[in-house]
Amino acid sequence: MKTIKHNISDEELLVHYRTTGNPADLALLYQRYMPMVYGVALKYLKDSDDAKDVVMQMFEELLDNILKHEILVFRPWLYTCVRNTCLMEIRKNSRNLSVNIDNNFMEFCDDFNLDRIREQEDSENKLVKCIEALPEKQRISVQRFFIEERSYREIEEATGFSLKMIKSFIQNGKRNLKLCLEKKGIR
Repeated sequence: MKTIKHNISDEELLVHYRTTGNPADLALLYQRYMPMVYGVALKYLKDSDDAKDVVMQMFEELLDNILKHEILVFRPWLYTCVRNTCLMEIRKNSRNLSVNIDNNFMEFCDDFNLDRIREQEDSENKLVKCIEALPEKQRISVQRFFIEERSYREIEEATGFSLKMIKSFIQNGKRNLKLCLEKKGIR
């Protein structure tokens, strides 16, 4: 049986899984992103047990979702899936809640704005789409530098791009992202 190297990119792991269909191929992705998934779930759900349940649920769903969706950049796609799962869980659990509303509570809630939250989620989705639309070398460089928070050296080692090329791809990628987001109404 062929073993998967730990330095293989997320996208290469996805291609490998799609080719073999072997769930063991996703073990490395699970190891890489379990802390992030747990952290996002805990941030939204505010309960350790619920967050652990979401971690398990997400990686069970990955087995099917990876085969159904074309994923260009895995980490932001996974983050969006986790966030959406948590929001659905919150909505499902909030249907059965009753709240005693008094004047103090209403004064406190004056600053709370659901539209702002929806706008932020919409902006995140547009950003992910703009990143996915970048030319491949820009997308890879931008994703590894900003999303994965890798250094120029790490990107150079992983991709084989020269340091000068990486800086250029990131600069051009940032400019193209800005243009794309402006077209989508985000400044």
